[in-house]
Amino acid sequence: MSERARRIAVVAHCHLDVNTKVHGLADYAGARRDLIERLLASDVGLIQLPCPEATYLGMSRWGMTYEQYDTPAYRRHCRDILRPTVDTLSALAGDGCEVVAVYGVEGSPSCGVTETCRGYSAGGEIEGVASGDREMPRAQRTAGAGVFFEELAAMLGAAGLELRLEGVR
Repeated sequence: MSERARRIAVVAHCHLDVNTKVHGLADYAGARRDLIERLLASDVGLIQLPCPEATYLGMSRWGMTYEQYDTPAYRRHCRDILRPTVDTLSALAGDGCEVVAVYGVEGSPSCGVTETCRGYSAGGEIEGVASGDREMPRAQRTAGAGVFFEELAAMLGAAGLELRLEGVR
């Protein structure tokens, strides 16, 4: 007799490993205990998404915005690193597993679900930037998904997977 609950949650990389966040942005020591312990207590298996920002720019990066990540090269990178995860989710769903949710990071330019960071940052700092003869808008949290989660949603849809995307603050 199998003990499997056949339930899975997908979590943004930094929910299980805060060390991939931009330096200075970590607000917990290692893993996001409140989320992870709640999922584990519900007998939900966990799948960790890759961190697109760390795999694209490394650990010496600074805070950037949606517009700065919204490039063809970064979107291609996101699709490339998501492909194995989407394949795994398709296989699990085909085997009768339920994916309860995909948990992103609200306010992230990559992993935001309903809220992202838009505008521009200067030298790694989120502030107004002058560009030629016009002032660039200051970076701020706005409604919308991050680049990585936009690509993830599109790939899930193309694979016929209708999953609940949930943002974590």
